[in-house]
Amino acid sequence: MKIIDLSLPIEEGMMTFPTHWHPVVEVTILGRHGIEGRETRKIVLGTHVGTHADAPRHFIPNGRTIDEVPLDVLIGPATVADFTGCRPLQEIDVADLKQKLGANVPERLILRTGWSEYFGNMKFYNEYPFLSEKAAQWLVDQGVRLIAMDTPSPDNPAHSRGTPKDSPNHKVLLGAGVVLVEYVANLKAITNPEVELIVMPLKLKGCDGSPARCVAIER
Repeated sequence: MKIIDLSLPIEEGMMTFPTHWHPVVEVTILGRHGIEGRETRKIVLGTHVGTHADAPRHFIPNGRTIDEVPLDVLIGPATVADFTGCRPLQEIDVADLKQKLGANVPERLILRTGWSEYFGNMKFYNEYPFLSEKAAQWLVDQGVRLIAMDTPSPDNPAHSRGTPKDSPNHKVLLGAGVVLVEYVANLKAITNPEVELIVMPLKLKGCDGSPARCVAIER
């Protein structure tokens, strides 16, 4: 059995999406060994920092919150669709998914593009490959329940807040109850097309998402 950590480390000053609704990470030491005789810290972070899970509430008013997402969605067999070598801003369409997956579309899908290598550079946010709107709807129609990706979003980066199309794929996927796991790292370490995926967000009551520890198990 091989256990592969797919999570970015959370640390002070790490890159976050550059908007006021994504706060920077702060880690402050409070308890000190030489004074209080123990070590404790205060952590300030957003619900979408680093490797994290989006619950439907992120874009869907009154949608399911992260503490309400069933564990059987977050844990189970997953299939890796390998798009390593994607061009910047490459659109992944239905035909591309069918070519990689064949007739067996899984409940949990891992999209590997290699884009996590750019984390720490604004290229990560500005040029990542993304799903077409038809591909997002097709995945919903095929019964996918969770999509993990090494990019910051399933949406075209041109379709962001303030544009005529604000995050259409987020809305289609989350609106259908699909959990999105973004900023997944280290997918290159996976060698099998089928793995056991474990996504464990914090049980934050009433929240739209949470940082998550993600692990793939190869047997």
